[in-house]
Amino acid sequence: MFVFALAVVFKLCSIQFIQGDQYRSLAEERIVKNVEIPANRGNVYSADGSLLATSIPKYDIRLDAIQPKDEVFNKYIKALGDSLSNYSGKPSSYHQNTIKKARKNKNRYFLLARNISYSDYIRLRNFPLLELGAIRGGLIVEQTTRREHPMGGIAERTIGYEKIDEDGNVTRPGIDGYFGVDYLRGKNGKRLKQKIGNGQWKPIVDYNQVEPQDGYDVYTTIDVNIQDIAHHSLLGQLEKYEADHGCAVVMDVKTGEIKAISNLGRNKDGEYYERLNYAVGESHEPGSTFKVMAIMAALEDKVIDTSTIVDTQKGTKRFYGRTISDTRGYGEISAAKALEVSSNIGLATIVDEHYSDRPKKFINRVKSWSLHEPLGVTIIGEGKPIIPEPGDKIWSKNALPSMAYGYNLQMTPLQTLAFYNAIANDGEMVKPRFIKAVKEFDREIETFDKEVINQKICSDKTLREIQEILKNVVLRGTGRRMYSKNFSMAGKTGTARTDYNNYEEWLKDRKYVSSFAGYFPVENPKYSCIVVIHKPSTKVGYYGADVSGPVFKRIAQKIYTETPLIDEIETLEVVSAEVEAQYESFYNTAQKYKTIMPDVIGLPTMDALALLENMGLKVKVEGIGMVKSQSINKGIKVKPNEIVVLSS
Repeated sequence: MFVFALAVVFKLCSIQFIQGDQYRSLAEERIVKNVEIPANRGNVYSADGSLLATSIPKYDIRLDAIQPKDEVFNKYIKALGDSLSNYSGKPSSYHQNTIKKARKNKNRYFLLARNISYSDYIRLRNFPLLELGAIRGGLIVEQTTRREHPMGGIAERTIGYEKIDEDGNVTRPGIDGYFGVDYLRGKNGKRLKQKIGNGQWKPIVDYNQVEPQDGYDVYTTIDVNIQDIAHHSLLGQLEKYEADHGCAVVMDVKTGEIKAISNLGRNKDGEYYERLNYAVGESHEPGSTFKVMAIMAALEDKVIDTSTIVDTQKGTKRFYGRTISDTRGYGEISAAKALEVSSNIGLATIVDEHYSDRPKKFINRVKSWSLHEPLGVTIIGEGKPIIPEPGDKIWSKNALPSMAYGYNLQMTPLQTLAFYNAIANDGEMVKPRFIKAVKEFDREIETFDKEVINQKICSDKTLREIQEILKNVVLRGTGRRMYSKNFSMAGKTGTARTDYNNYEEWLKDRKYVSSFAGYFPVENPKYSCIVVIHKPSTKVGYYGADVSGPVFKRIAQKIYTETPLIDEIETLEVVSAEVEAQYESFYNTAQKYKTIMPDVIGLPTMDALALLENMGLKVKVEGIGMVKSQSINKGIKVKPNEIVVLSS
């Protein structure tokens, strides 16, 4: 027994003094811990300051039912029940009984209100008993934040979000996702909580040990009015043509600011929503919109001019064992006409005849425009363009003719738009931009200015020629149904096959990508725009001019009528030496003659009338124009109210 007692004493001393710190730390970890308090995420704003995304704080109000002393609990329980009754609409007796039951069951985490707003939180924490705080009243407040998009589903994918799952995997689409780490997240705070059983934790004190720091605000280039126009214009056309998905982007020509971007995909119920950011992330064969790049390469390399005759035959032509066809035969036409009518044969012939023996020359010209590189926009997941060259697996003799009319290569809609925007911008290619500034209240943290990708994509001669052709596409070419006498547009239609690897299967179920890229107004381009619609129902229509063109026109028309363009004028005060001299002469005459009749012959009738009436005379005027005679000769002294007749 004595030895056993010594062993017990030894173990107790070992636990107390040797392992004591370890066990005390372990016990504290199990009953007390620092819990992170998420910081409020910064807001995302449109160009005019409208909210696009914001973090809304939400609160859960709970009660540690055994924390208040008996006298305190009994004193305030009825008043608390009355206040909760006014708040919830349930009887006061109901609240009193449930709280008493929670106290009897020793519930230290009794829920009073869940997911309430800040104003309701302030109201509840001032209720009787709860106003005494955590120590005396047993108040427990838990705050969470919820990300909301005031515009609903409009541009939701581009505005984006940041989600972290239970395994720590992060999903970060859109602007919100891209700028989350550096700006929007903020810094989390910390709060001590104590374990109270059943896996529940309650705050030890009624304040945070480390206060969370809110994230910065991001101001985008999005114009909510133009965004609304683009969204509904695209949505209406997708529904009409029962298309799989589509996108529309509107860009400021001079600055590269993206004013609107809509990406809509169809779910299994046939409804459209912002499923993916197709404009930024989906690389696909552009089809006929690439013909502009092809003919510009030939013009810039001076292997053709716009009047060069190309034989498109009767609508079909063989290239290296493969047949290329047009919608109809055009015969011999000019290179400019080939682009206007979007002749596949015409463009394939031009490129094949002049580059087949030196394909790298054509590829290098395309690469000089940076069309083989991503734009590097501030949205994660930009699609990679594919421009093949000799030596690649997909290269063949048919590669060049196919590329000439937009096949055998891939680009995203935004990459295509950036090039068309350069045409509208007199050759300067600017990077599409979604962000204007990052701010903390009114203090600017960082600003994002225009970025130039290519100072001049081509010569002025090539630029003027291609601008003229793009204007004629709408006037008399494939886009002629888009023509409007009220405002001018320029651009190029595009229709490309898709999912055609198995040609026999494709013939049974034909699928196309319809597009239109261009700018407006033609005379002084303000906006460029691209519309791409995938897999419209062929029963309704599939040509770019029919499917995507009307969306472009609707967007342009509504922007034109609802967002008038404003030109700044330095001054309206234009000084004319002749007018100044006449005024000086008139002023001197008016000052000199007070009672002596002046010579008003040769003065405009209205000037003479004003002068004489200011002298107190009554004037009768016969005729209009310049004064030819006056009834009182100059130099004669006159009296007030004397009548003088002026003849003109």
